[in-house]
Amino acid sequence: MELFAIADLHLSLSGAKPMHVFGDNWQDHAVRMARAWDAAVADDDVVLCPGDLSWGMRLSEAQVDLDWIAARPGHKVLGRGNHDYWWASISKVRAALASGCVALQNDAVRIGDVVIAGSRLWALPGSGEFGPDDEKIFRRELGRLEQSLATAAGLAQGTLPIVAAVHYPPATADAAATGYTDLLERFGVRLCVYGHLHGAASHRTAIEGEHRGVRYALVASDFVGFAPRRLTGLL
Repeated sequence: MELFAIADLHLSLSGAKPMHVFGDNWQDHAVRMARAWDAAVADDDVVLCPGDLSWGMRLSEAQVDLDWIAARPGHKVLGRGNHDYWWASISKVRAALASGCVALQNDAVRIGDVVIAGSRLWALPGSGEFGPDDEKIFRRELGRLEQSLATAAGLAQGTLPIVAAVHYPPATADAAATGYTDLLERFGVRLCVYGHLHGAASHRTAIEGEHRGVRYALVASDFVGFAPRRLTGLL
């Protein structure tokens, strides 16, 4: 079993939200993603997709994009991003998913010999995205991440590696502690994958590599060349 990840699929197979308006690199990105995904991933592999999956505003509008994900090989683990407006209650989301797809929302799942914890997070204090109304949300997301990791620790039983799949970056390139990082370290997370960052300027702020025992990997689709990033070697 190989582990892959790709976030920020930003699918809009209905044509309602063409992505090429964000740059030439987004032209026909769904076609290129499907080609790369199908070539690299086997049916027994696991692909983490932490957020911003579909531009649909309602679950019914996102269904065509969820079906696209389901058609790809591998066991897909989906998380919620800030643009996943279609993401209703977790029970409704799970009911809409085809076999081979799992949705995580502040909880965890064991697949093979890996435990995956899923949470959204929020913007970091001090960042350009963080405003006066964001402190309450940030504190709430800290609690949700802790809940997710506690569930993962129970599944791992101290023997299996824990991977955190989150949407927002838990830290920046300077690797300063953020609260999110404290939790990842406390629960012994082996690897944290995240998305949300787009464009060269944002990519330069990304935390990558190992810091205080946790490995970090940005997997936003435009950062990984619209192909799932292979992560097995990071475990």
